[in-house]
Amino acid sequence: MQSTPDAKTVADAIAALQARIPGERVLVDGPGYVAATELWNGAIRRRPAVVVRCAEVADVQAGVLVAREYGLPLSVRGPGHDWTGRALTDGGLTLDLTGLSQVRIDAEGRRAHVGGGATANDLLGAAEPAGLVAASGTVGSVGIVGLSLVGGYGPLAGRAGLAADNLLGAEVVLADGSLVQVDAESEPDLLWALRGGGGNFGVVTSATIRLHEVPSVVAGMIIYPWAQAGRVLGLLREFLPYTPDELTVQTAVGAGPDGAPMVMLLPTWSGDPALAAAERGPLRSLTRLGDPLVTQLEAVSLATLVAQRDQMFPAGRNVVIRTRSVSGLTAPVADVFTESGGALPSPLSALSLHHFHGAAARVPVADTAFAAREPHLMAEIIAIWPPEDNDGERHRAWARSASDALAPHALPGGYVSFLDSEDEDQVANAYGPNTARLLAIKSAIDPDDVFSATPLPSKIAF
Repeated sequence: MQSTPDAKTVADAIAALQARIPGERVLVDGPGYVAATELWNGAIRRRPAVVVRCAEVADVQAGVLVAREYGLPLSVRGPGHDWTGRALTDGGLTLDLTGLSQVRIDAEGRRAHVGGGATANDLLGAAEPAGLVAASGTVGSVGIVGLSLVGGYGPLAGRAGLAADNLLGAEVVLADGSLVQVDAESEPDLLWALRGGGGNFGVVTSATIRLHEVPSVVAGMIIYPWAQAGRVLGLLREFLPYTPDELTVQTAVGAGPDGAPMVMLLPTWSGDPALAAAERGPLRSLTRLGDPLVTQLEAVSLATLVAQRDQMFPAGRNVVIRTRSVSGLTAPVADVFTESGGALPSPLSALSLHHFHGAAARVPVADTAFAAREPHLMAEIIAIWPPEDNDGERHRAWARSASDALAPHALPGGYVSFLDSEDEDQVANAYGPNTARLLAIKSAIDPDDVFSATPLPSKIAF
């Protein structure tokens, strides 16, 4: 583990930064520093020695070189949505990319060029006037570049694949400060690694992302009472394997207005709008799994849908997330969901199953670093509690318990975006047959392990 630099080393590093880039971009305190060290997860309290608010690529290059020269731990902050807080390191140097949030849409080529600090909201909002969308996640405040680097489950997974599958190229600052242009012709190995291998290879200052023509989707929620949970999940088990590419269904257990648990289906239909209303269509079938309390389905733009879901997860609350991937909604998995869902530690906590099928599941395992290509459900176990609640261990224990209960029924590995240092066994298996190639690229590009934005199996044996 890298030791914390002493005060003189930090002071020298700050002076070196100020000599290379405009001084107002080098922050050690004040409102700008505070803003740059605020994260979505309010439980994270870390204080970098210095923050560089990058306004151009040269700022990133200077920050990387100074961090290496003076031995400062280096971290990269996009919109700051990673629950583990890897965007910040105590006593280190943080590169804040939020100033690099520009988005340029090439409507004719159906691609977008986005800065490293751009959110999914930024990209979807810019693409919407052209009737285009990107394969994003479910929440709009998440950084679209960071999401693309780890995988990116989302409402268009069945039709358009993961966010990683739509990453066409990138501009990357490497550990030696050099800038490389990455695409299928130039640096193809690095592009392969970026598609699921996380931010472990350099600082992605911009990315090129494939867009899709989907002017609107039909989406919303179907809410079933808790008394029907067993029936609904059982029928959903039979339904999900046969869903068409155009229908991706997120399943969740959360608290209703009265605090009692309920089952929520969050479907997104991206196909022919006329089929969405068909009496025998797949979307309508989801409303017949029981007697729903609420059925709210409407045609909206994907930009509107994703932005609306931000309201469910505002910044500043305390968060812990655990994850497992399961092959399907089997009876034992459904039992864990009902047992854990019936014991939510707070009305803010939830369990969610992200639907992986269709186009995402047809990508060959060897084509990207992201290796979990069989149809599956990615379980997100999310404990959320307000800052004034000091009993954090109770919430963490619930998340661990749900994860442990799913473990005997889970696939090896897990979604690296949600894994942390507690999950060594899952990290070791996260990349499956792609592990050796991924670590070889890491060793060649960043042998000193300057970048460690997401867990790699190398962290166990590095």
